[in-house]
Amino acid sequence: MNKTARFLSLAAVAAFASFGAQADEADASQFATKFETSRTRAEVMAEASTVSQTSGAIPVGSRALVYTSTADRSAVNAQAVDALRTGKISSGEIGSL
Repeated sequence: MNKTARFLSLAAVAAFASFGAQADEADASQFATKFETSRTRAEVMAEASTVSQTSGAIPVGSRALVYTSTADRSAVNAQAVDALRTGKISSGEIGSL
């Protein structure tokens, strides 16, 4: 039984090692495409420099919208207390249970 278990474990290690042997290059060079371009390096560099001037350091999707509220603080607190009392919102660590 011990020899059988040892043989099966060696076979499993050999099978897993063979998967790594079939792997390709880590840089995914098999997916590289060849193409011809009609633009010069100077044109591309000029376009790249204008893009960095027109864009900001903060991505557009992460900008927070500015909102000025007209609600009274005491009115909002009263609504929250009422919603908590009537069970419309949960309280504590119980969550949605």
